[in-house]
Amino acid sequence: MDWIAIDGSQGEGGGQILRSALTLSLLTGRPVHLFNIRARRSKPGLRPQHLAAVRAARRISNARVEGDEIGSRELRFRPGAVQPGRYHFDIGTAGSTSLVLQTVFLPLTRAGKRSQVTIIGGTHVPKSPCFHFLAWNWLTVLHTLGFDAIIEMDRAGFFPRGGGQIRATISPSKHIAPLVWLSRGRLLQVRGLSAAANLPEHVARRQRQRAVARLGARYPLNDIRKAALPAMGKGSVMLLLAECEHGRGCHFALGAPGKPAEVVADEATEAMTEFLESDGCVDRFLADQLLLPLALAEGESRFRTERVTRHLLTNAAVLNAFGLAQVDIRGELGAPAEVRVQPQTL
Repeated sequence: MDWIAIDGSQGEGGGQILRSALTLSLLTGRPVHLFNIRARRSKPGLRPQHLAAVRAARRISNARVEGDEIGSRELRFRPGAVQPGRYHFDIGTAGSTSLVLQTVFLPLTRAGKRSQVTIIGGTHVPKSPCFHFLAWNWLTVLHTLGFDAIIEMDRAGFFPRGGGQIRATISPSKHIAPLVWLSRGRLLQVRGLSAAANLPEHVARRQRQRAVARLGARYPLNDIRKAALPAMGKGSVMLLLAECEHGRGCHFALGAPGKPAEVVADEATEAMTEFLESDGCVDRFLADQLLLPLALAEGESRFRTERVTRHLLTNAAVLNAFGLAQVDIRGELGAPAEVRVQPQTL
């Protein structure tokens, strides 16, 4: 079978290209040759988090791999048949557990039997979807499409300590419905989570109070809960979820040393306000994360996103290269757009 060649420096040029290519290789059975991996990053090539995704993909399919080492800018990945089972992956750093899970999730839904996956690393770290984004937003939408999975967090892992642990139970999913969200209808509620780990109680309380003060007069707030998370290190998160009749948007912000709780809340509320003032049915982060699941749907999907990002454009390009679906984005970078995903017969 011919190799799919993917230039890792295209588009947003980060680890997403690698992870999506691995997922698509596992789904289609087509070998992939990645080059220029993260070539424009300050530390180019594979970092521990990316290597963890490669090794997880190799493990579930007994793939043949060349170039799977730290710093490698080139990778050849020839998948075998995906096998269900019990898997345990330890990133070894505060690298994102969410991104490793998303790499193997879809292939394991096609494996024929239930799988259990445990991943150790970062659950709430910069530049990746945090655990609660997955649990409250990503997986909820996937459930509506017909995917069958449960994800749980045993402990949180914040940067730089990491040490978080998530578990996923992934069942076979045969019939995936298309998604049609072009007009989100009425806003039903905004709910959220203000949580902290190994910090004074007032941190989560202040985050919550600030979010309520900024959004409560304009939008129907419900159940902005406060929580203390078990973790090895310190950290905080403020997450907000808008639920509409035909759509949803989720935004979050993370704490950091010297960053006031009010600033954390401000970042989350400003991003949420931007979503609510747009006509998008899907937030800009979920938009690119839906492309690959919708490639498995039984029909064309169409949804409107609040903003076209480079991640969305890049994921579309990688998906189109594999031929599993054809993605059409009707809008410009940085602007709202309609996204169409038409699955293809290989």
